[in-house]
Amino acid sequence: MEVTCLLLLALLPLHCRAQGVYAPAQAQIVHAGQACVVKEDNISERVYTIREGDTLVLQCLVTGHPRPQVRWTKTAGSASDKFQETSVFNETLRIERIARTQGGRYYCKAENGVGVPAIKSIRVDVQYLDEPVLTVHQTVSDVRGNFYQEKTVFLRCTVNSNPPARFIWKRGSDTLSHSQDNGVDIYEPLYTQGETKVLKLKNLRPQDYASYTCQVSVRNVCGIPDKAITFRLTNTTAPPALKLSVNETLVVNPGENVTVQCLLTGGDPLPQLQWSHGPGPLPLGALAQGGILSIPSVQALDSGYYNCTATNNVGNPAKKTVNLLVRSMKNATFQITPDVIKESENIQLGQDLKLSCHVDAVPQEKVTYQWFKNGKPARMSKRLLVTRNDPELPAITSSLELIDLHFSDYGTYLCVASFPGAPVPDLSVEVNISSETVPPTISVPKGRAVVTVREGSPAELQCEVRGKPRPPVLWSRVDKEAALLPSGLPVEETPDGKLRLERVSRDMSGTYRCQTARYNGFNVRPREAQVQLNVQFPPEVEPGSQDVRQALGRPVLLRCSLLRGSPQRIASAVWRFKGQLLPLPPAAPGAGEPSDHSELRLDAVTRDSSGSYECSVSNDVGSAVCLFQVSAKAYSPEFYFDTPNPTRSHKLSKNYSYVLQWTQREPDAVDPVLNYRLSVRQLNQHSAMVKAIPVRRVEKGQLLEYMLTDLRVPHSYEVRLTPYTTYGAGDMASRIIHYTEPINSPSLSDNTCHFEDEKICGYTQDLTDNFDWTRQNALTQNPKRSPNTGPPTDVSGTPEGYYMFIETSRPRELGDRARLVSPLYNASAKFYCVSFFYHMYGKHIGSLNLLVRSRNKGALDTHAWSLSGNKGNVWQQAHVPINPSGPFQIIFEGIRGSGYLGDIAIDDVTLKKGECPRKQIDPNKVVVMPGSGVPHQPRPQLWGPVAIFLLALQR
Repeated sequence: MEVTCLLLLALLPLHCRAQGVYAPAQAQIVHAGQACVVKEDNISERVYTIREGDTLVLQCLVTGHPRPQVRWTKTAGSASDKFQETSVFNETLRIERIARTQGGRYYCKAENGVGVPAIKSIRVDVQYLDEPVLTVHQTVSDVRGNFYQEKTVFLRCTVNSNPPARFIWKRGSDTLSHSQDNGVDIYEPLYTQGETKVLKLKNLRPQDYASYTCQVSVRNVCGIPDKAITFRLTNTTAPPALKLSVNETLVVNPGENVTVQCLLTGGDPLPQLQWSHGPGPLPLGALAQGGILSIPSVQALDSGYYNCTATNNVGNPAKKTVNLLVRSMKNATFQITPDVIKESENIQLGQDLKLSCHVDAVPQEKVTYQWFKNGKPARMSKRLLVTRNDPELPAITSSLELIDLHFSDYGTYLCVASFPGAPVPDLSVEVNISSETVPPTISVPKGRAVVTVREGSPAELQCEVRGKPRPPVLWSRVDKEAALLPSGLPVEETPDGKLRLERVSRDMSGTYRCQTARYNGFNVRPREAQVQLNVQFPPEVEPGSQDVRQALGRPVLLRCSLLRGSPQRIASAVWRFKGQLLPLPPAAPGAGEPSDHSELRLDAVTRDSSGSYECSVSNDVGSAVCLFQVSAKAYSPEFYFDTPNPTRSHKLSKNYSYVLQWTQREPDAVDPVLNYRLSVRQLNQHSAMVKAIPVRRVEKGQLLEYMLTDLRVPHSYEVRLTPYTTYGAGDMASRIIHYTEPINSPSLSDNTCHFEDEKICGYTQDLTDNFDWTRQNALTQNPKRSPNTGPPTDVSGTPEGYYMFIETSRPRELGDRARLVSPLYNASAKFYCVSFFYHMYGKHIGSLNLLVRSRNKGALDTHAWSLSGNKGNVWQQAHVPINPSGPFQIIFEGIRGSGYLGDIAIDDVTLKKGECPRKQIDPNKVVVMPGSGVPHQPRPQLWGPVAIFLLALQR
C-alpha cells in the first residue's frame, strides 16, 4: 500500500499559482555560538552578551523573492560612529576568539532589488575581567620622613572589566567595611567609571601593617571567575628611588661602547627596573640587564633619550633619563646675502655682503667654524666681522660680514666646521665672490613646458638654472592641495634641476613647480617656473561584459561607450562576431567629429546571429573591449526559498517529499517557456533522475510548484532546473535541498520532531547545565560505546534514524544534568499534550524529567513529568498534559545516575493542542528492540483488507 501511494505521489502534476510573488527583503537576526545572555525583552535594544575569546555567531535569516543578498556592517558602539566594513557578504557572521574591541552594534542589511533593503541590528556586548593592579600611595604632606610610619595610606585597586567589577577588600582573611573598622574608608574616586576602589587607612595603627587583598568580581557573568591581588604593607614599605652612573646628558663619539647603570637607592618591595628608548625601540644589539644598559659600537642613529624606570606599585614610579648624543655632522650649506638694508639682490661694490655657513650636527652647540680667504685664515677687521647665532638664520650658524665691499674683497672663501678633539671628520663649504657672482634665474627649456608620456613609462621634468653659483632646484605640485610627489615627499631637491619619475600613473598628471633654493646660493626671493605633465592611458569602456537577450526575429542594438581615457576620444572601433571581423557599421550623421561610442545594429536575432560580439575601441594609446553575449535563450529560474514547511516526512518508510517552488526570471524578454528539464541527484551519488515538466504561458512573478518525492531521509539532493523555449535550452539554476523537520509549533497539524536534521527542530542546549544532549543514529554510534545501555536504533528501528541521548560515561558524575530546551511557543489554547518516546535501559539509569518554562514575566520552570530507573531495552511512549498560562518552552532534563550504564534517549516529540488521551497506559506504547527478550505484542492482521483493496484496483 505504501509503495502504491509513493508511486501516485511521483505522478503529481506541476501546480502554478498565477500571482506575483516578488517581495522585498525581510530580515531577522538570530544568535548561535557561545552567547552568555541574550536580552530581547526590549525590541529596540537587542543585546548579545559573550565572553572575550569565545566564538560569535550571528545569523541573518531572510525572506523575500528573489533571494536577498546579505551584507554585515558594524559601528563601534554608537549611531554617530562611522560604519566599519566586516567584509562578510553571507547570512552568517562568525568571529573566532572575539576581542573586546569587536563589541558594538552589528547591522544585517538584506536587499534583493525589490522595494527598500531590510536592516536589522543587534548590540554585541563583550564581557571580560583583567587582572587587577594594586598601588599604594601616601598623602602629599607626608613626603618627608619615613614613608609609612605615620599619617594616611591609600591602597588603590584598578581593573578593566565589562560589566563594571565589584570590589572586596580584605585584611588577611577578614573582609573590611566602614561599619566594622573606623580606621578604614572605602570609596570610588571621581571620574573612574567604576574601575577603581580605594582603601584608605587613616592614621596608621600597628594592626594596619598586614596583608591586603583586593578581590574583583563580575558576579560570574559568562562564567568569568573572580580575580585577586595581594599586597603586604610593612613599616619599611617605600617607593622606588634611583640614581644614574653618568650625567643626564652623555656625549660620545661614534663607534664607542656605551654602558649606563641605573642604581636603586630605595624601595620596598624590591622595585623592578626597565629601560626604554624614545623615539622607537632600543637599538639593535643593545642589551638591558637589570639596571645596566649596554650599547656596543654606538652610531649617530642611536642618539636619543634613554629612560630607566623603577616600579614596585608604591607611590609613583621613579624615572631617570639619559640624553645620549653621538657626535655627528652632515649637510654643510652656505648662503650669500646681499645688502639687506638697501634691499639689493646683487653683489655691488660699496654695499654690505654676508656669507653664512651651517652644518647639522649633534650636539649642535659644540660645533666650531673657521673661515679662510684664498687658503689663508680670514682676519677680523673693521670691515670683516665673523658672528655666530645670527637671529635671521638657523641656530648655530656662522656668518662672515663684509662691510662696504671693496674690489680686494673678491676671492674664494672657505668655511670649515669641526668638533675639536673628536674623531669626527671636518665638513667644509666653498664660496667664490667676484664680479661674475650673480643671483639665479630659472626657466623651462624650449619644448619642455608640457611633457606627455604614456602610463607606466618613465618621465623627466626639467628646469634650467642660470647664475653663479647655481643653487639646487626644489620641486612640488601646484594643482593639488597638500599633494605629495611620487617619492612621498611634499618637496624634493634635485641638484641638476631634473625631476625623474619612474613608471608614471594617471594620478601623477598635473602641474609641477620648480623653484630655486635659498641655500647653496643667494639668500633672495626664490625664482620659479612650472611644467605640465600629461599622462596618457588606454580607454575604459562600458559595458565590459553584457548579456543581451531577445526573442527570435527581434532587432538588437549593441553600444560600446568610452568612459575615460587620455586622449578622451575614440580613434578607431572594430567589431567582431565569434572572432571574425565584421564590416564597419554605417557612419551616423555628423560622424566626422570624434565620438565617444560605437554602435552595431542587428536586424533580427536568429540562431545563426546568436553568439559572442566584441567591440575593440582604441584611442591611439591602447585599446579596451566591450563584450556582448547575444542569444534568445531563456534566463534562469529563480528558486523560491520561503515555501512554508516544504518538507513532508514519512518516518516509517524513511522517505520524504519536498515542495519545490520557483519563478521565471524575465519571461517576456525571450520566447515563451515551453517546459522545464528537472534533474534530481542525491549528494555523493553520480546518477540523477531527469524529468520534463510542461508548462503553459508563464507570467512574470508567477509561482510554479512541483512535488519531489521518494527522497531518502535524511539525505540532501542537488536540484537542477533548466527552461526550454523554441530557441532551445536556457540558463540552468541549481540549489541544494536538505531534509529539515518543522520547528515545533502548536499551530502545525503535523509537528512531530524526529531529530532527523541537525537543527533538531529549533531545540537548543541549555547553557546553565553540566553537559549536553547528543544527536546520533546507529551509523554514527561509537563502536566502543558502553554495552547494556542506550538504544541500538531510533523508534523506527532503521539505522539511519536519529534520536537524542545523554552519554553518562566519564567525565560525567552523579547528579550531572543535561537540558534540551524547545523553541518559545505562544500559547493559543488552554491545554496541550506533550507526547514523546523515551528509552531508559541500564542498571545505572538516573532520571528523565519534563519541565515547562513559563515566560510571562521571567523564566519559571515547573516539573510536569518525571521517571527514574531502568525501564528495559524498549522504546516507550509518554503523554504529558500541560496548561501554560502564556508563552512557554518545554525542557527535557536528563540526570546522570550512579554509574556509566545510564544512557537515556528520547525521540519523536509531539506537541499538540488539546487534552492527552484519557486512557493512560504506562507505558502507552512499547517498541521492542531486536534481541531484547521482550515478548511481541499481538497486532491486528491486515492481509485480508489489503488483498481485497488490491483486487478492487485491478478490476
